Amino acid sequence: MRVLIDADGCPVVRETVRQCAAFHVPCLLFCDTAHVFSIPGVEVFVADCGHDSTDYLLLSHLRPGDVVITQDYGLAALCLARSAQALHPAGHAYTKDNIDALLTVRAESARLRRGGVRLHRTAARKPAQDHAFSGLLCRILSENTGT
Repeated sequence: MRVLIDADGCPVVRETVRQCAAFHVPCLLFCDTAHVFSIPGVEVFVADCGHDSTDYLLLSHLRPGDVVITQDYGLAALCLARSAQALHPAGHAYTKDNIDALLTVRAESARLRRGGVRLHRTAARKPAQDHAFSGLLCRILSENTGT
């Protein structure tokens, strides 16, 4: 098992790296050229800027049993289809039971935006989300490493 981070705009990179180090689990970071990461002990993969280029690069390295951290519902769905786990930085897991509903909401939101409807902005990140994510990742890492 490895942890792969869709790092473009990810608010939990440092927490994920910290926990991976504590559990001795390899951590891979994927970003585009608009972001710069240099974290000791973490392998960084840089994709060209372009629509979904980081997602495709991450998917090319994905193995069954890996854990992916992403806010992208589409990428999460592809990870689930490849027998990987996918976690949202807000502290919930994407599952076969919830991914269809999430993708439906995403598609409807995109349709509304194309029609000129202005949707609400994403709320500021709350400490409870950090706590939920940290707990979820810790549980998954401990279950998969036997520690």
